[in-house]
Amino acid sequence: MTPDRALDYLNDMLWSAALVAGPVMLATLLVGLVVSVFQVATQIQEITLSYVPKIIVAGLMLILLGPWMIARAAAYARDLYLTIPTLGQ
Repeated sequence: MTPDRALDYLNDMLWSAALVAGPVMLATLLVGLVVSVFQVATQIQEITLSYVPKIIVAGLMLILLGPWMIARAAAYARDLYLTIPTLGQ
């Protein structure tokens, strides 16, 4: 295996990981931003107010997007395993 090919596999892995994890992270980021603006506007500094909505949104996103995320990760793993016989060339 050449270094270029190894870097291509690493690049594909990083993009797949970002694509799979991105929607959940983006949703929790947006909810955290909204909760922070709400806390600043109302001066309510309750610690659980920042964690509970993010956990709920992350759980809902994982429930909604879970099948797609698993399918995407499985497709990447399947493609990677199918290229193993060609690595010795």
